Amino acid sequence: MPLNSQDYFAELYVAGFLGDCGWAIYLPKRDVGFDFVISKETADGVVLRPVQVKGKYASSAKTNKAVYGYIGRLSQTHPEMVLANPFFPTNRLGTAPTCTAFVPFWRVSTQTSRGWACQPASFQNGTAMPRRDYQRFFDLEGIRAMESPNWSRRKSNSLFS
Repeated sequence: MPLNSQDYFAELYVAGFLGDCGWAIYLPKRDVGFDFVISKETADGVVLRPVQVKGKYASSAKTNKAVYGYIGRLSQTHPEMVLANPFFPTNRLGTAPTCTAFVPFWRVSTQTSRGWACQPASFQNGTAMPRRDYQRFFDLEGIRAMESPNWSRRKSNSLFS
């Protein structure tokens, strides 16, 4: 499946954001699954995370939604993976996202006919914003959370310990 320019822009934006926060980015020779793999040396040792990026682009006709995010196919999954959702304010190329979610795989759920669902945001008055239960996975706080050795564990209280 060919990569469209919006998908590529979202991937490069997320990779740049992670790189600015000290993560090393490893790009595949062929994109057949994860968009890239990241690593970082932490006090607990080297952390590796496979990353899939699914950008969300609001059209001018987008209406308010209590839940907003990605629903669809994931070509590969892994317990340590990150599903990165940059939320762009428009469907125009070159516009920076208003916020970006870095969601662990255990917070992604399945839906029968449409695939995987990850809806960490709401959409209100033309802007995506973090939902209360997902706030710790957004932007710099979300990037810091990925450093935790407890990233792939379900207990929300242990995420930052």
